[in-house]
Amino acid sequence: MDTRAVSIKDVADRAGVAVGTVSNVLNYPERVSTGTLDRVHQAIAELGFVRNDAARQLRAGLSRAIGLIVLDVSNPFFSSLARSAEEAAAESASTVVLGDSGHDSAREARYIDVFEQQRVKGMLISPVGDISERMESLRRHGIPVVLVDRVDPHKKTSSVSVDDVAGGYAAVKHLLDEGRRRIVFVGASPEIQQVADRLAGARKAMAERPEAELEIVEAESMTVLSGRAAGELMAERPRAELPDGIFCANDLLAIGVMQAVLLMRGWRIPDDVALIGYDDIDFAQSAVVPLSTVRRPTSQIGRTAIELLLESIDGEDGEYRQIVFQPELIARDSTGRA
Repeated sequence: MDTRAVSIKDVADRAGVAVGTVSNVLNYPERVSTGTLDRVHQAIAELGFVRNDAARQLRAGLSRAIGLIVLDVSNPFFSSLARSAEEAAAESASTVVLGDSGHDSAREARYIDVFEQQRVKGMLISPVGDISERMESLRRHGIPVVLVDRVDPHKKTSSVSVDDVAGGYAAVKHLLDEGRRRIVFVGASPEIQQVADRLAGARKAMAERPEAELEIVEAESMTVLSGRAAGELMAERPRAELPDGIFCANDLLAIGVMQAVLLMRGWRIPDDVALIGYDDIDFAQSAVVPLSTVRRPTSQIGRTAIELLLESIDGEDGEYRQIVFQPELIARDSTGRA
């Protein structure tokens, strides 16, 4: 059985026209007579021909694709961000191709390699670490980059981010204002910049209340399961050592903690412990106890990142821009006064 892909020459032979005529039908149909158009389209339908847009774009040195690399596509924050970026890109006839680094720098590098080889028109990257040298290499090869959810410390790349220090401060100040004094911060490794920034904000708020205590519990990752494991460990402590306030570095961790202390250990939220997360993902409001959180403007982040990238592609950027959005405290039942 012949498994060879149908070529443009096959279409030309079936329609009884030249290869150049088929090319005109595909790219400049206004140059071809109605009868010839019909014959070529009939041949395309009969043979099941699919044009190789990728090869055509590579030959032309052009692409409609934008590469987007996120830290964790299973996190609703990043899936929502990707959706808003796709919607914004579609308005300029571009498409977004998604890669999930999984917080793995080697995997991130492989995605960058693949996108570069495919000659995408630009990349949006939420990086695992410092990728300054790689971004410089991409720029030399004509591929602009915009950082997402991270600021370039060298100010050589445009970026769209949120002031996570302010967000961490707002979360813990809210707990303190609700009368909580034994507070636990639950987050993954502080090597993740977003975690480090939220912790820095928490410490800033604690410094205003010297009588309050802050404990750090490092979770294995930023997932519901890791939050549940952290909650179970805290719930095993003697009553006198239990926290009365918990700030989780994202909503997934907070929901895991809630499952452990509420459903498995019988704590009352917020009577026994107040709980606040970060991101305001879609189901934070519909949790068993509606979750207080710090909202990041996900849709604006994705859309603004695309706009900055398109400006750079069109040569309108002039200088690199650092767009920093302010987070918003969303108080719900999980932090109500005991």
